[in-house]
Amino acid sequence: MKKFELVGDAVEGVAVETVPTDAAQSPHAAKAKERKGYAKALWAAGGFACFGLGVVGAVLPVIPTTPFLLAAAFFFARSSDRLNSWFRSTKLYKRVLEGYATKRSMTVKAKLSILVPVTILLAIGFALMANVPIGRVVLAAVWIGHIVYFGFIVKTDKAG
Repeated sequence: MKKFELVGDAVEGVAVETVPTDAAQSPHAAKAKERKGYAKALWAAGGFACFGLGVVGAVLPVIPTTPFLLAAAFFFARSSDRLNSWFRSTKLYKRVLEGYATKRSMTVKAKLSILVPVTILLAIGFALMANVPIGRVVLAAVWIGHIVYFGFIVKTDKAG
């Protein structure tokens, strides 16, 4: 069944022209759909890469989990509904992000699981940048930003 759209004004006494909107008739629409498919595949690839890094971060304390899972959520939301639903049903998503995504709050344990590794890694970087003062300033600013955000902006969930 072909769909039609109205072109012009549909006012009484004025002729109205109908133009078929079937995508199969337009080579430009087919190319645009193909490009959209490639873009969705790239979004999915980014989602899987970030999810993989998040899984590694859940096992190794040196790699942060939460930023990679947030990026994976971003990528999967743009890739497809099916992949987004799959990601949201994973145990890792439910354990790390679901509370924040639904209630916009985090438990003290969740906040500490983010802040402790971030503090350790930034402290290591700070120590290694003894001869790079601007690097130390940047790392200190990032650390202060994390403390302010998770300490004062993100609400603390008392239930957990």
